[in-house]
Amino acid sequence: MEVEAYVGETDLASHARFGRTPRNAVMFGPPGIAYVYLVYGMHDCLNIVTEPPGTAAAVLVRAVEPLEGADAMREARLRRLGRRKRLDDGAIARDRDRLARLPTERLASGPGLVCAAFDIDRSMTGVDLCDPSSALRVEPRGPGDPEPLIVAGPRVGVAYAGEGWAHRPWRLAVAHSPSVSGPPLGG
Repeated sequence: MEVEAYVGETDLASHARFGRTPRNAVMFGPPGIAYVYLVYGMHDCLNIVTEPPGTAAAVLVRAVEPLEGADAMREARLRRLGRRKRLDDGAIARDRDRLARLPTERLASGPGLVCAAFDIDRSMTGVDLCDPSSALRVEPRGPGDPEPLIVAGPRVGVAYAGEGWAHRPWRLAVAHSPSVSGPPLGG
């Protein structure tokens, strides 16, 4: 439902801005490969490499709208919470209740929540997302699915990159989706 583009070593918001490193090496190709990194020391974020080998670029998956498996996503998010902090039985019960009340379309509404809901972590960096036999993969729209209206706007949380990069309309989302994570986009 929502992605953000990070294109090349000149993009001051991209992990590639400092050149190739052990952390970002997968961004330098081939396309269709997962790049998962940790942000703020606690949230995994899934990116999909997009350019031919040698050109560092990826799209950050910011939001996914669940079509099935909502109960499994709730359980995965609860497990992720338990790994991040020590929870007593009361805290687990409160988090379980909160997640049970959360609307399904909001279960993966944010880059960290995408990874929590699908139990994606950094060990999945390098996975071929285009391989139909992969446990983690992207799927094409169904043959009868309508073409979505896509809207664009500035990326979220990249003010540090400066005016020329922070305001580029490289955040793309399905218009009016209840799963979009950041500030609403036009459409």
